[in-house]
Amino acid sequence: MMMMTSYRWLRRNLFANTVDSILTIFVLALVAWLTARFLGWAIEDARWRGIYESRRLLLVGLYPPEEIWRTWLMLGILCMAIGAAMIPSLRRFAVAILLAACAGAVLVLAPPGLDRWGGLLLSLMLAIVVSAASLPLGTLLAFGRSSRNPSLRACCAGYIEVMRSVPLILVVYWIWITVPLFAPESSMSSLVRGMIGYTVFNAAYVAEFVRSGLQAVPRGQREAAQSLGMSNWTVSTDIVLPQAIRFVQPALVGNVLDVFNGATLVFIIGLTDFLRAGQMILADPSSSSAVQEVYVFMFAVYFLIGSAITFGARRMEARMQRSTR
Repeated sequence: MMMMTSYRWLRRNLFANTVDSILTIFVLALVAWLTARFLGWAIEDARWRGIYESRRLLLVGLYPPEEIWRTWLMLGILCMAIGAAMIPSLRRFAVAILLAACAGAVLVLAPPGLDRWGGLLLSLMLAIVVSAASLPLGTLLAFGRSSRNPSLRACCAGYIEVMRSVPLILVVYWIWITVPLFAPESSMSSLVRGMIGYTVFNAAYVAEFVRSGLQAVPRGQREAAQSLGMSNWTVSTDIVLPQAIRFVQPALVGNVLDVFNGATLVFIIGLTDFLRAGQMILADPSSSSAVQEVYVFMFAVYFLIGSAITFGARRMEARMQRSTR
């Protein structure tokens, strides 16, 4: 039965007519040739020794070797939180669970010093913290922009439009410079300043996602709740917001991918993210000839992480579509 279904799918999608058949055969032959060439290079000619010897710089930067166990504990905390958030009975608390897990992961990794984070560890933690912090701030901005109070609505709308009109690198660099100017006694690390700049920028985009979800909730539900004597706060937090988040959940998960890909811009404030770590390896004369190997490795890592995030967003979207039928 499965073979018949596969045959019908191939017949309908790839070999429906003569033109489709020729294109399918050509593309398959091209992919097979490129794959064979790449595997031949990767197995026989590529020099992966430099990648192996520099693996610590690529993965954790200057994080102390004796404290590496903290990174494994952090991964365990995040994996357990993601698993718990996917349990049906706990799904309504998913946001709170993930926020608590992010806070716990930061506390686990913080003792050796935030400025010692680097490589893939820095890129992942930056994406996780910024995405988690942007959600509550973006939600408040979305409610503010939808408020009936003209002053609050104007302030929130102005903030969102300003942030969406300037590049991320400018906001991060501006926050990094101005914090020492306004608080000279502050010892805030460059990483924290970078996270703050990235968060205030990304929150504007999250606000627009959440606002579109708020607009998708039928007005009759709000009116029915108010007719029962519920306060505006209760209606917003217990009736409207859960449905709005549910509508835009795939977009919010996709936004995590955008944050992760944008983490490379923190090099402007002296941080060593995953891409910067690869460039540092190539700056070493002993590894300068391994350009293809370094960039192929980084491409594979970015592709795998991005594919995992995209797959999660698609699964959420499919689950939502099934639940609304």
